[in-house]
Amino acid sequence: MGILEVKGVNKRFGGLQALGDVNLSVQEKSVHAIIGPNGAGKSTLLNCLIGKLIPDTGSVMFDGKSVLGRKPHEICQMGISRVFQTPEIFGDLTVFENVMIPCFAKRDGAFRLHAIETVMSEKDIVEQAEAMLSEVSMLDKRHMLASSLSRGDKRRLEMAMCLVQQPRLLLLDEPTAGMARADTNNTIDLLKEIHEKRDITMAIIEHDMHVVFSLAQRITVLAQGSPLVEDTPANIKGHPKVREAYLGETA
Repeated sequence: MGILEVKGVNKRFGGLQALGDVNLSVQEKSVHAIIGPNGAGKSTLLNCLIGKLIPDTGSVMFDGKSVLGRKPHEICQMGISRVFQTPEIFGDLTVFENVMIPCFAKRDGAFRLHAIETVMSEKDIVEQAEAMLSEVSMLDKRHMLASSLSRGDKRRLEMAMCLVQQPRLLLLDEPTAGMARADTNNTIDLLKEIHEKRDITMAIIEHDMHVVFSLAQRITVLAQGSPLVEDTPANIKGHPKVREAYLGETA
């Protein structure tokens, strides 16, 4: 049994079968990539994993508990954090203020803030925010406005905002989208460091095969809404079914 278990998930949008009998098991402390050509159902599956979409049939369980129908802040409280394709940060706040927010607030689907009780003192919050910024090599930019950061640094900031919540599972939706190769490589290195230091489980949806093969220990390939192959990166490379899904021809 994995820490994240998807069983028999089906989802239709009118006449379109977006997901068909998807089964997926992500092992604790692993890095698991979900790949596939455009329209394969990756985004639909991700939205089911975070409770945003409820499948027509099937279940999505995290650590033995269903995520279906839960609100975003409830997903966070379960120990799941998500990194979006476009970094979700507060551009009019400083880098430091952005990282402090998750220490004493939670967000709903409209991205509004709701104050919640915390046992952390102001001193503890400051120390924790500083520690997270140091971990992602952003402490020297703590006083900068978040909107002024580069794409790569915005991603680092978002990672710090996720990590300060101490998640057990980090879902990454194309974490290097829109980045130059240097920023992509820096993000890969950061994710490796985080995984090695924290033993955090990661599930990555990604188009960039350089990212996938640099990070993943297991890969699930989707095609037309259904799992095509699941294997190690070494066995996925050159797999005839994968080549057919991506290139339209067998090896």
